Amino acid sequence: MLGHVPPLPQQPQRSPFSGHMVVCGDDALAQRLAVELRYVYGERVTLVLPPEPGTARPELPLTGRGRAAALFGRMSSAMNRNGGLAHGSAGDGDTNAGVEAVRILQAAEPSDEAFEEAGVDTAAALALVYDDDERNIRAALTARRLNPRVRLVIRLYNRKLGQHLEALLDQAAAVASPGLDPAALDASTTVLSDADTAAPSLAATALAGSTKVIRAEGLFLRAAERTPPRDGQVADPGLCTLALLSSTTHDPAGAEGSDSSGAEGPQLLPDQAQVAAATGRGTVVLEAVTESGPAAPKARMGGRSAPLGQFFSRRLRWSALGVGLAVLGLAVASSLTTGDHPLHAGYLTLLDLFAMGDPAIDEPTARQVIQLLSGVAGLMLLPLLVAGVLEAFGSLRTASSLRRPPRGLSGHVVLLGLGKIGTRVLVHLRELGIPVVCVEDDPDARGIPVARRLHVPVVLGDVTQEGVLEAAKIRRSRALLALTSVDTTNLEAALYARSVEPSLRVTLRLFDDEFATAVYRTLRTAHPQALTRSRSVSHLAGPSFAVAMMGRQILGAIPVERKVMLFAAVEVAGHPQLEGLTVEQAFRPGSWRVLALDMAQAADRRPDLVTPGTGDGTEDRPGGLVWNLHPGYVLQPTDRVVIAATRRGLAELLRRQSSLTRR
Repeated sequence: MLGHVPPLPQQPQRSPFSGHMVVCGDDALAQRLAVELRYVYGERVTLVLPPEPGTARPELPLTGRGRAAALFGRMSSAMNRNGGLAHGSAGDGDTNAGVEAVRILQAAEPSDEAFEEAGVDTAAALALVYDDDERNIRAALTARRLNPRVRLVIRLYNRKLGQHLEALLDQAAAVASPGLDPAALDASTTVLSDADTAAPSLAATALAGSTKVIRAEGLFLRAAERTPPRDGQVADPGLCTLALLSSTTHDPAGAEGSDSSGAEGPQLLPDQAQVAAATGRGTVVLEAVTESGPAAPKARMGGRSAPLGQFFSRRLRWSALGVGLAVLGLAVASSLTTGDHPLHAGYLTLLDLFAMGDPAIDEPTARQVIQLLSGVAGLMLLPLLVAGVLEAFGSLRTASSLRRPPRGLSGHVVLLGLGKIGTRVLVHLRELGIPVVCVEDDPDARGIPVARRLHVPVVLGDVTQEGVLEAAKIRRSRALLALTSVDTTNLEAALYARSVEPSLRVTLRLFDDEFATAVYRTLRTAHPQALTRSRSVSHLAGPSFAVAMMGRQILGAIPVERKVMLFAAVEVAGHPQLEGLTVEQAFRPGSWRVLALDMAQAADRRPDLVTPGTGDGTEDRPGGLVWNLHPGYVLQPTDRVVIAATRRGLAELLRRQSSLTRR
């Protein structure tokens, strides 16, 4: 498929400054990132793992070094079946090295000694992807001291801290190397969060026909997943078709394919002939490009604007309103029957209500009747006041406790796991206005305070125990998201949920593609009418970290079943696959497709299309992104384009650009 592209020129010998890449981590993301860099980008990689098997997340049957070796072995076999890297590698050229292609070191902590053994002092890039933010920060400071020029990619859950850390580390690099030209100082720092990257995609799996929004240059690109059309209907192609799903009209569940699924999996970036021949298949289409994002749901009354709603139940508030109306009616009746002034009549009614007045023995009959009715109202007021006091004290006592799922709740999403990933997914679902019930067995989990702040019901307990899912109203829910860090727990929860509600839509967090395929086929056989989806957080986030290691940033990523499609801004100069070709000629089916052109002059372009203006005057610059390019437009060397690409397609473009830069 890639044979018509001119081969890459022979690369020069790398200097120590542009050496290998080092990945330090303690979970699946580190191993997935090493695989991405070695087998997709062809880079020489050293992977630093902790020696204790217990420090790694149990997402695979193997842990630590053994798990990494197994993953590298499977990837090496897959590469050999596919003929290796396209047109050679940007690394050392050893595409058949198998497990040994990635150098694996073991170190308890990312110390000076560990970094020296890994070669951080001569590395081109260093990824710090430990699960602990504090460890990543300490390691970043150490690495910057050892090698001010190394490109740092840091995994942080705390987004605000990450923004400050980027500026601090880049400033430290400039101070440590005062004689270097800032333009030539390859010491960029990128802070990413795997939770932020994966959360929108995981949340979207709970919705049928979901939409993914990607921001670029202040515009919002919407890519929508279209379900297979019915017989005799034609699916809306949108602006262009980005992918063909494995689901069909007669098989809506599809194959949930991955990179190793072959013809059974989805097709990314198909050409017109493939789209025409794929009638009845589900698609992912570029739906629209707008200047505003999705409308945020209206905020519910809460906080300071509705204190009564937080302390008193709705039934008690209605009861208080009824008593108040009764007192008002008695005061009006007293004024009309006795001829008293309305204020005096209201005063007498309140005295009667609180049993503070004299009995109306010598008063008219109407007055005596009103006094009796006022006494009855007073009897009603007493239990109301007692109930109000008890509820107020109870609300204060349970202000820090968790809400229980309310009666009659339906159409919600049951979210299992409130760790880093589950917390971000919870926030994203609430931003979409989707009701959520969380299930967590750890009362001290990271997401518990977030759920309390968002007033989201939480069921504490083991999801595999009888009654826990029932307490989360699983029968009336729209979907189950099993997002714990343990594959077997997610699978056990899915099986139990299906035993309770066979038609439930289920999404599992699963690391291994082969395991996910086996699970999917089994669940599909047992429940053919129910939709089952599986996602890997490290698989979704890995491409973003890998591209950052190459000194670039992607605009966004869209999961297509268990594959990933990337969107990135690319300079045309230096790419013979783009330069001088028309938009139609530059389209490489299965690899990349040009979607938009940046019309701004090179001097006025912002380096990052994801964020809006930076306050440096570029907000009012002329130009902008032009979508729906004419197929005959010729791409010029000075152009910058936005492309949709597969992982390997983008890697080929970035390898080409990196080799020219190094030359």
